[in-house]
Amino acid sequence: MQVFDQVREDPPEETVLAAVDQAKNMGAEGVIGFGGGSSLDVAKVVAVLVGGSQALSEIYGVGMVTGKRLPLILLPTTAGTGSEATPVAVITTGETTKAGVSSPVLLPDVAVLDADLTFGLPPAVTAMTGVDAMVHAIEAYTSKRLKNPISDNLARQALHLLARNIRTAVTDGGNRKAREAMLLGACLAGQAFANAPVAAVHALAYPLGGHFHIPHGLSNSLVLPTVLEFNAPAASHLYAELADIVVGEPVPGDDMARTQALIAYLRELIDAVALPATLAEAGVSESSLEQLAEDAMAQQRLLVNNPREVSLDDALAIYRAAYGEQA
Repeated sequence: MQVFDQVREDPPEETVLAAVDQAKNMGAEGVIGFGGGSSLDVAKVVAVLVGGSQALSEIYGVGMVTGKRLPLILLPTTAGTGSEATPVAVITTGETTKAGVSSPVLLPDVAVLDADLTFGLPPAVTAMTGVDAMVHAIEAYTSKRLKNPISDNLARQALHLLARNIRTAVTDGGNRKAREAMLLGACLAGQAFANAPVAAVHALAYPLGGHFHIPHGLSNSLVLPTVLEFNAPAASHLYAELADIVVGEPVPGDDMARTQALIAYLRELIDAVALPATLAEAGVSESSLEQLAEDAMAQQRLLVNNPREVSLDDALAIYRAAYGEQA
């Protein structure tokens, strides 16, 4: 067995190809992915590229993997991406761009959820990855395409676990029950969006990672409240259904009032787990917002899932609101 330990966040193509070369040179017969979402994504792609005959450039997109892969085992060490349960891997393709590989072939043979592997995860990373998992569940529940009773139930159960345990996991990282709940919640959220794909939150988050190297979970957190505000006219009936689960008690009022309560709670949660509340606080320059909006519009595979259509002007308005909003 050999270890490849050069994966970094937002893994670039050269990292994937270096891992592929090492696996081929050693005659690898299987791949074990161990780490956060980036490590698991690389492991999934390596298993495909070594086990099949396609080039990396040929597998980007939806359903483009045509061959087999090597046997694959995934062990997450963060409770966030749910990559151990999704048919998706995201790779950085240039200085500021990312591309996704989406195929059932990427699903592992075995996924191991061991809360002990998440002990020692720093509070900030616990917070970012935890909010990331909540975004997966929220977007799956409101996805315009492929939303179904199975994904709905997975999303609801994921949010129940995540919302009730994220604060404890952040402030008391040695709490086994909280860590177990977060790990299971993240996995269920991954399964939810594997069935009903994510949308505008992720589409607007990707350019933040590409241009400013902001961790993916934090990128999602930074635009989550404003995207929900934008979507509310089209999705308040769905957000209202999630409000009770996330808040933890019955939320009174009509659908829009309950939606606003959900958004307010998420803003307060982001503040409580000490994440930046605005793009400005995260180091994003105001002069970059127009470029970010243009790049977000390239993520049509995600935007088509959003409950409300997003135009270039809409994307820019969301970024501007996220730049100056107050928690």
